[in-house]
Amino acid sequence: MAMDLDPEIAAALATQAQALADAHISLPGRGDALGLRAMLDEIFKAALAALPDAPDVTVTSYAVPAADGTTIPLRWYVRDGSGTGAAVVYVHGGGKIGCTLEAYDPLMRHYVQLTGVPFLAVDYRLAPESQGTTSAEDTFAAVTWLREHADGLGVDRSRIAVMGDSGGAICAGAAILARDKDIPLARQILIYPMLDDRNTVPDPMLAATATWTYDNNYTGWKALLGDDLGTPSVSPVAAPARLTDFTGLPPAYIEVGALDIFRDESIDYAKNLLQAGVECELHVHPGAPHVHDWLDLNSTLSRRVVADRVRVITSL
Repeated sequence: MAMDLDPEIAAALATQAQALADAHISLPGRGDALGLRAMLDEIFKAALAALPDAPDVTVTSYAVPAADGTTIPLRWYVRDGSGTGAAVVYVHGGGKIGCTLEAYDPLMRHYVQLTGVPFLAVDYRLAPESQGTTSAEDTFAAVTWLREHADGLGVDRSRIAVMGDSGGAICAGAAILARDKDIPLARQILIYPMLDDRNTVPDPMLAATATWTYDNNYTGWKALLGDDLGTPSVSPVAAPARLTDFTGLPPAYIEVGALDIFRDESIDYAKNLLQAGVECELHVHPGAPHVHDWLDLNSTLSRRVVADRVRVITSL
């Protein structure tokens, strides 16, 4: 028996499909990374622009040199008059290939307005222009920068977390780098993370309701890994599901929809963390596809998942 979409999510998807049809926008073909990027940028920009205003949040721009000397832009979000010492380094979504800090600006403001915890958003480099472990290394550079500037920013180095939606896999890669370099992180908050490059063969139970399709997944991973896609040479820093030693990683919060094609890899990642003695809170939401939270901001599901994230962020 097939699982059904949450009714509110199903209605939102129908509205979105009609809007795309009216605008004569069709899904790019398998392997068309730049075409998919253009589509994702428009969808995310429109969805996140609908978030409520965050009047108490101020933003400061910074930059950090990556390992190869490339300048990585950063944005530091703070709610006026707040701050507990905790901080979150945030990685935007986009399937390894799309979205921008600008599109995610309303979401960063929203989280900071709700929690009072400052966020550092990372403008990591995208595939196919940059491949392999670059995005995780860019994120790790942002973590290092925040630790170096912690005193001036009012941040407790022991209370820094990494977080991302879909881009949560990039956070997981950065957490692996941090562990290997003996830099502690308070938590990794992985929202429907894209963890496994081998997940390109459709599961008929999930394919029919997939908002991020198996063709999309192939396109994103192929752009990131090139000819290494699916081979044993893929680094776990680029595709964290490849990791074999989970010991010493930071505690995790993992959230995924029961109708997301990332469901099984998220569950497996949580299981591997727990079996390695790493604390992990896992949520699998019934009736929920990929990006279930922003399809209808007023849905019962969206309110529930945001409340859980606020709880986890404010507990840092």
